[in-house]
Amino acid sequence: MAAAVDPGATPTAARALAPDLARGGMLLLIALANVHLYLYGRSLGVRGYPREVEGVDRVVTVVQLMLVDGRAYPLFGLLFGYGIVQLTRRRAAVGLPATAVTRLVRQRGMWLVAIGLVHGLLLWSGDIVGAYGLLAVLLAGLLVRGSDRGLLVTAGSGVLLITLLYSGSGVALPDDPQAFLTSVIISDPVEAAQARAVEWAGLGLLVQTIGVFAAVALGAWAARRRLLDEPQRHRRLLRWVAVVGLAAAVLGGLPIALIAAQVWTSPSLVAALLSGSLHALSGYAGGLGYAALFGLLAIRLARDPGPVTRAVAACGQRSLSCYLAQSVAFVPLLPAWTLGLGADARLWQAALVGVGAWAVILVVAAASDRASYRGPAELLLRRLTYGPRRARQPL
Repeated sequence: MAAAVDPGATPTAARALAPDLARGGMLLLIALANVHLYLYGRSLGVRGYPREVEGVDRVVTVVQLMLVDGRAYPLFGLLFGYGIVQLTRRRAAVGLPATAVTRLVRQRGMWLVAIGLVHGLLLWSGDIVGAYGLLAVLLAGLLVRGSDRGLLVTAGSGVLLITLLYSGSGVALPDDPQAFLTSVIISDPVEAAQARAVEWAGLGLLVQTIGVFAAVALGAWAARRRLLDEPQRHRRLLRWVAVVGLAAAVLGGLPIALIAAQVWTSPSLVAALLSGSLHALSGYAGGLGYAALFGLLAIRLARDPGPVTRAVAACGQRSLSCYLAQSVAFVPLLPAWTLGLGADARLWQAALVGVGAWAVILVVAAASDRASYRGPAELLLRRLTYGPRRARQPL
């Protein structure tokens, strides 16, 4: 009997729309969640927002803390775990043993850690790629061949942990910091890179890994039920999860949003701590709600996807490249070691930069899709994982 051959990536024509649509939309949320952390030179309050906000900035603060901050990365984690199960299922279908698939997931994870390290050192210390790579290494056995009970216990433990640990996010940062990330405010490029190395190891790797491992496990559990691969079969469940999850995100994010926007000006320490925990907990509900919402959208759009739908899906198919491209867009403009526009930009202006960067990346992804060209980061990851011969095979 011939040995099973790894089938490689799923051809574009055979991909389910909902996961790619969710990944493309998720990148807009991530752009908005990250871009305000490039602002500096003013006193900061909770979650890296300026201590004093007014006018349109107050509206941006409230909206982002209810719908974006702490919601985008749980969604990212859900989709990452979902993708690992899709990878596992595809290889199991051609007879690859679970042990071989587990090794593959770990190998890809180690290369993701390396990509995240380079991204963090050169551009953005808040990188999430390294954290997901580390989770792939640590959780490969659970994600590939673990029981559903194991996935749910891991997810429940992670949600409880972040609910406790993130309580401090409702309290203003001590010592009147002028930037959420020290590297952003340093004008010397070499010193800024040294600061990013420390920040990446702490925030980008350790904190983010703790913050999202529950979402990765939940995503794997959902993928085993094909909730986004076959959304029409799960329409009622997806509708319920979308409504309840997004409502919980809004209501759970409201207390910390009111604190950050200086509407609730004198919360007690207990109230501030509870608002941080509630924001973290409701962020997971929001991530689930967004995933379900994109599943419902895919049902409506799958038969006749328009150019915008195809562009968002193309962005999702190249999510690693598009995520890294956001840093390529933000870094030349905002930190002190480049043009330093983050010193004077207001929150609403930063939000426009985030939306604009996402829109430009969307256009590039759509053009790449029409040219049948995969993202450069995806090609690099494939080459590192499989070697140059397999990397040249059609994707």
